[in-house]
Amino acid sequence: MSTHLAAAGGERHSSEGTRSASRVSASRRLYGLLRNRPGIILSPLSFGLLLVLWEFVSRAGLVAPIILPPPTRVWDGLVILFTAPWFPQHVWLTTAETLIGFAIGGVGAILLGIAMVNMPLFKEVVYPYVVAFQVMPKVVLAPIFITWFGLGIESKIVMAIAISFFPVVINTVVGLESVEENAMLLMRSLVASRRQIFWKLAWPAALPSIFAGLKTSLTLALIGALVAEFVTAKDGLGTLIITFSFELKVYLVFAVIVVVSVLGLALYGIMEYLDRKVVFWRPSHFTG
Repeated sequence: MSTHLAAAGGERHSSEGTRSASRVSASRRLYGLLRNRPGIILSPLSFGLLLVLWEFVSRAGLVAPIILPPPTRVWDGLVILFTAPWFPQHVWLTTAETLIGFAIGGVGAILLGIAMVNMPLFKEVVYPYVVAFQVMPKVVLAPIFITWFGLGIESKIVMAIAISFFPVVINTVVGLESVEENAMLLMRSLVASRRQIFWKLAWPAALPSIFAGLKTSLTLALIGALVAEFVTAKDGLGTLIITFSFELKVYLVFAVIVVVSVLGLALYGIMEYLDRKVVFWRPSHFTG
């Protein structure tokens, strides 16, 4: 009997020791994570403090609610939006305009960048026009695009293409032109064809730069779609912002802005995930 009790006590102490060791190990990992990446705690903590300060300023009457509604009122606006039967179609329309414009603009920009790198004369002729189009404020083009393509989804897609086009073109050219000369000479010494040099050397070397441009381009495409919706005032999240602004429902304007921000972060996160999966050989993807 005493032998069984001793064995049971030993097993209990052993299990307690294992749990204690696992807790210590988890605490050490958590401490190491916080020490190496303090932003994991500091970022949400600072955001929470900002919300508390925002709530206090609004509730204390230091700022009029029509100018800066408190976060709790913005939350009420989010509840109104997500329970409204008409809200999903506005979100879907803006998302579709953004993704279609980004896809068309991104593919076209990559093809143009490849053509400019491989045909120097073509680059000399086209590049000044590309730069001139980029420095032109795109907001002034929105009424023109609406006149040309109508009030439907087409004008928003064209606006998204126009705003998101330039970063991908530049990053594609920079990436393709950044191939090391020694690597190029090695490929030529192996009697590699131009096609082989492009696909086996230049294209992989340019992918990190291209994806950097694509991530920037995707967020700009969302801005382009919203700008076009501001002008047309028919459908989409931009339309809701304008409508609620005219109705002085500022808390709903802030709620829509929150939705737009979350949508932008989600789209950017998708591109970041694709970047890590496609350009998996980058050293930065193996650290941290």
